[in-house]
Amino acid sequence: MIAPQVIKAENLGNLRVMLTFSDNTTQTIDVGDFIRRHPHPQYNKYLKPKFFDQFTLENGNIVWGKNWDLMFPVEQLYAGTLTM
Repeated sequence: MIAPQVIKAENLGNLRVMLTFSDNTTQTIDVGDFIRRHPHPQYNKYLKPKFFDQFTLENGNIVWGKNWDLMFPVEQLYAGTLTM
């Protein structure tokens, strides 16, 4: 079975995104909550909306930063649970 890919990401504000997957499943993800629970210098800048808002979709995933500074396994995004 092929894992679903992220095909659309909508910024909901407050560091949350609604993701649509290739099987038409949707999931709302609170990235800000994850960063606050797991602070790291590489991630902390994404708490600022001007950086958070610059996400892109690449290879079926949502990513932040030119070198994929912040990304999550698609399986976690699909389940709606972000862990380390």
